Amino acid sequence: MTTTPTRSTTNNHPAPVQPPPSDGVVTPPKLRRRPLVGVIAAALVLLGGLGGVWAWQSSTSTVEVLATRAPVQRGDSIGADALMVVRVNPDPALQLVPADHFDSVVGQRAATDLVAGGLLAAGQYSDVLPPAEGMSVVGVSPEVGLMPAEPLRPGDEVRIVQTPGAQGDVVAEPVSLSAQVLAVRTVDTRVVVDVLVPSTLAPEVAARAATGRVAIVLDARER
Repeated sequence: MTTTPTRSTTNNHPAPVQPPPSDGVVTPPKLRRRPLVGVIAAALVLLGGLGGVWAWQSSTSTVEVLATRAPVQRGDSIGADALMVVRVNPDPALQLVPADHFDSVVGQRAATDLVAGGLLAAGQYSDVLPPAEGMSVVGVSPEVGLMPAEPLRPGDEVRIVQTPGAQGDVVAEPVSLSAQVLAVRTVDTRVVVDVLVPSTLAPEVAARAATGRVAIVLDARER
């Protein structure tokens, strides 16, 4: 009798290795270092510090001054509602009014027309409407080139100086009359400077101004 060999049902492949039992502790993944991120963070911190220094320096160089919230016509009383306090970094040449002068300015009269949003400067207000007693206002309109390119401001101390005549002869000792700028205006493209002078000198200043042979000299603003 022929015997048929039987096939073995046993798998010849090795059995898979079972992982060892876990003790419940999870090994944290290794973090990859990113040098670029660190550099960027350090740069942001540095820029933030520089920005703080700049802001501190800017705040220490600014001052609080008075400005006009609403327009005030020349001669009108300046009310509290027409003023406001602003913080600026002013030009030292400007004679701006400090914010702590608020109460003393209220009730004063505008010496010139004040526009809304303008910084208030010394000489733009007074307790009396100019000209005061013993003073007169004279309009002077020099020819082009006979007044400073630097804009004149109310309160500036100037001199009205005689200039040579048509022949161009130089005057050895030109007449020089002191005055104070009250206002600067433009009339038909011509600049007219209103100056305050003593009433005794007003006729002479007016007569010389009428000839057109005068120049305006601006003296130092620092007093």
